[in-house]
Amino acid sequence: MTRVLVVGAAGRMGDALVRALAVSSELRLTAALEHATHSRLGSEVAPGVKLGSDLRAACAQADVAIDFSSPSSTLALLDHAESLGLPLVIGTTGLKGDADERIARAAKRLAIVRAANFSLGVTVLLEFVAEAARRLEGYEIDLLEMHHDQKVDAPSGTALALARAAAEARGQDLQRDAVYSREGITGKRKPGQIGVQALRLGDSIGEHTVYFAGPGERVELAHRALSRDNFANGALTAARWVTGRTPGLYSMRDVVRRG
Repeated sequence: MTRVLVVGAAGRMGDALVRALAVSSELRLTAALEHATHSRLGSEVAPGVKLGSDLRAACAQADVAIDFSSPSSTLALLDHAESLGLPLVIGTTGLKGDADERIARAAKRLAIVRAANFSLGVTVLLEFVAEAARRLEGYEIDLLEMHHDQKVDAPSGTALALARAAAEARGQDLQRDAVYSREGITGKRKPGQIGVQALRLGDSIGEHTVYFAGPGERVELAHRALSRDNFANGALTAARWVTGRTPGLYSMRDVVRRG
């Protein structure tokens, strides 16, 4: 049975992962990590598994690590994972600066699955959005996402992934063409802009709608998460898939397509 480390185990996604692992016939939780100041540190998250903060020791107890934590924790995990050759599943969002480059460097030595969203539905939606962007030439694109009021980054990683899929399908640069807010006298919409708007309300797990607007019609492609179980199950699928893979940076599309 494959041994699993969950990083960020006391968070919303961490809790969903622990529950999913409890009923898995192929994966077993052997270590769980959180920040050293977390109030639940030392408590048991599963039979025989206590919430700890010793990253090196936790990595040594696992065959694969699933990380839904914070940018600083993810970067620290990379250092230890590289030294042990530990494959990773990374779902942390809000990574900035040279984090992408750091993950790419680690992927030369490790097998890493990285995704903003591990839902199989969102994985397919990314392909739908890219195809619509190609086929609906000239149609304007905006995206609206909603998450719970405790989410600390905006827009969501999934929103950015969807916007990037649309931009790349049209040969555009999202960094140049994205518009993240509109206020005041903004003037007419410029050709090629892709709007990305974020709502933070209540306890929404995650809702994303991509709008394509053309003459006399509007097409909407949407995904609404009804529980975190679909994200957790997708992450476990990725963990099974990445274990034993050759080094490289993979996406959930690789997991779904290659089986």
